Amino acid sequence: MPSSVIAAMHYDDRAHTLTIVYRGKRGVYRYYNVDPEEYAEFRAAPSQGAYLNQIFKARQHPYKRLDSSHFIHLVDKS
Repeated sequence: MPSSVIAAMHYDDRAHTLTIVYRGKRGVYRYYNVDPEEYAEFRAAPSQGAYLNQIFKARQHPYKRLDSSHFIHLVDKS
């Protein structure tokens, strides 16, 4: 089921980073120190938005806001 919060995400298993493209004008963020098991748990969650807000953000991963223009091709335009 598509998320109402997340437009796209990409996990880099070598760097252990998770890039999330948020819907609307919320931006694009890269989260660091994300283990592969945590990413798998995130992807398998019945609601990725709920997982993001209730579990993932509580873990307080270091993050950086990225320039959204590089990720415009990932965003659902509908």
